[in-house]
Amino acid sequence: MPSSQPSVILSFRRTFALLIVLVVLPSAGLSGFGVVAIINERAAVEKRLEATWQGTLESLAEDLPSALRSAHFELLDGQPRLVAPNGRPLSTKVSFRLEGQQVNSTDPELAAALHAVQSSAADFPPGTSIFSLMVGGHAALLAAERHGDAVHGVRLSQDAVEVLLDERAERWVSSSEPVRFALLARQEPVGEGLMGKLVSEVAQARANALGPRVLAELVLPIPLQDFRLGVVPTGEDPIARASTRNRVVYVVLLGLFYVTLTFGVVYTGRVLYREARLSRMKTDFVSLVSHELRTPVTSIRMFIETLALGRVKDPAQTQEVLRMLTQETERLSTLIDRVLDWSRIESGRKHYHRETLPVPAIVDTAVSAFRAQRLEGDMQLSIDLPEGLPPVDVDRDAIAGALLNLLQNAYKYSREDKRIALTVRADRKWVDLSVEDHGMGIAPGDRKRIFERFYRVDNLLTRKTEGSGLGLAIAKRIVEAHGGRITLKSELGKGSRFTIQLPAGKP
Repeated sequence: MPSSQPSVILSFRRTFALLIVLVVLPSAGLSGFGVVAIINERAAVEKRLEATWQGTLESLAEDLPSALRSAHFELLDGQPRLVAPNGRPLSTKVSFRLEGQQVNSTDPELAAALHAVQSSAADFPPGTSIFSLMVGGHAALLAAERHGDAVHGVRLSQDAVEVLLDERAERWVSSSEPVRFALLARQEPVGEGLMGKLVSEVAQARANALGPRVLAELVLPIPLQDFRLGVVPTGEDPIARASTRNRVVYVVLLGLFYVTLTFGVVYTGRVLYREARLSRMKTDFVSLVSHELRTPVTSIRMFIETLALGRVKDPAQTQEVLRMLTQETERLSTLIDRVLDWSRIESGRKHYHRETLPVPAIVDTAVSAFRAQRLEGDMQLSIDLPEGLPPVDVDRDAIAGALLNLLQNAYKYSREDKRIALTVRADRKWVDLSVEDHGMGIAPGDRKRIFERFYRVDNLLTRKTEGSGLGLAIAKRIVEAHGGRITLKSELGKGSRFTIQLPAGKP
């Protein structure tokens, strides 16, 4: 193989790696910047919505305690309950009674909570009192009314209070977003220490993730400090809508960017690789042709100098020199014709004069030219050409030249065993022309590249054998131009079998 290939390929890899680095780093930075921008935009939307609702929440926080205090207590079946001015009940069935330090309640947890804070009737002002208290680890909203030395109270319904909130909020709401106002209860940590706090934080995060999103919130003033007022969207979440819109736009733009970037990198890589290969091929071509031309030119010059100086006196020797001079001239002419043929094929200027011909005519043309070149008598060529073969629509000289190239290669690479077999068979819609030798064979790694231009198997025999590396490439292009294909079967140390398959015509 040409010695310039590793450096050229290595240079291409370095250039392509530099291109990837210069492209990937800015694009990764751009992607990261886009992600950060989306996160910041989401945070900005949250802040903007929170600021929009903050005034409404502050007004409600001031109005809610007075609205609850405007409700009145009444007895129902001997149990107290809190009723709004419009007659709607605001309390649950849980009630309590406090006389001095004695606490009685239908809910043991509520009784324990009141007892824990050491509440007494003297702590409550006259009239209706509204306050919050942690009951069983959860915040509870309570209403109480003092009558002398006794206090009776009830636990308020959170749903009923939220309905009251929505009614009271209508005067302050200026946004068209569909929302509702909710009471968000505080929860006490589960257990003590770091583990208890960790469990509480996990539970709070899970509730925030699974529950409705809160657009804005505000802690209620004392004595309702265990609750927060929150604005919860009832329709589509505006934060999610804005975030989704931004995310979709960003993903689409980023996708288009990466598609364009990938196409550009692939296209640029292919162009760079093609240019590297072309550069290598040009160098290989000049080196190879120069080397192949040097041998016959040197021989021709030597023979001409020998004749010109009169060093050959014997007529028989003179004829031998002239014969060798003719042989080297034909060799030089064949090499030039092969290079010109390849140039015409590559440029698309190669024209084929196709005609319907019998297969024996093509075989005879190739075999006659082959025998004329091999006069040493050390070759055994067997031809198996059955009768009744269908004709083929081909250019006689082109196909015969391709078959001749296979015969020449079989002769050159057969080492001492010069047995060559030419077999012709009709296979359905194809006519197969096979050339088999008993030479060195071709390694599996070289079989895929054996039909590439300027490629030659690198071993001792090929180094000693003349060749340009164009013969098989030209033969393949000629056969493919006729709608056929050329295949190879080979085994190291046992020989190779090349087969030209041509479409069969009608008899």
